[in-house]
Amino acid sequence: MSITQILFWVLATIALVSALMVVTSKNPVFSVIWLIITFFTISGHYILLNAQFLAVVNIIVYAGAIMVLFLFVIMLMNLSKDTEPQKNKWLKMAGAIAGGLLLLVLVAALRNTARSMAEMTTGDIGLIQNLGKVLFNEYVVPFEISSVLFLSAMVGAVVLGKREKSAPLPEVEIKGSH
Repeated sequence: MSITQILFWVLATIALVSALMVVTSKNPVFSVIWLIITFFTISGHYILLNAQFLAVVNIIVYAGAIMVLFLFVIMLMNLSKDTEPQKNKWLKMAGAIAGGLLLLVLVAALRNTARSMAEMTTGDIGLIQNLGKVLFNEYVVPFEISSVLFLSAMVGAVVLGKREKSAPLPEVEIKGSH
């Protein structure tokens, strides 16, 4: 067994365990932390497949920005056991049966698929250099159009977020200062 295969199985095991912990954790903040670990292990798989750009984007976008957004939403919602409605035991059982049936359908669908390994030692399709060449040669016009679109969206967000001009705030006199 090579080091690449060992790394694959270690990352796959950590990804599966952390994904199960996302679903089974009682505390939503811990679920978010387990989801971050899952994203990091998926990025490790991207690195094993020689797709460094996807690995970095996965860490920056998902493990960084999206998880911060999830944490802010969880904190703003102020989740507690008192406000959460209690779930019926029949509803829990129906959810477990539906999940088991979904797993059964997925296993049956994938049972007769061809078993082939991804090529992990060679190949340069996921390298940033190749992506940059294609992006700035063949797709330069759509790239520039999307950059103008993002710029206009940022300007619009700033304009909408800016408070309307109102009457100036009254000056407050602090005692003891002249």
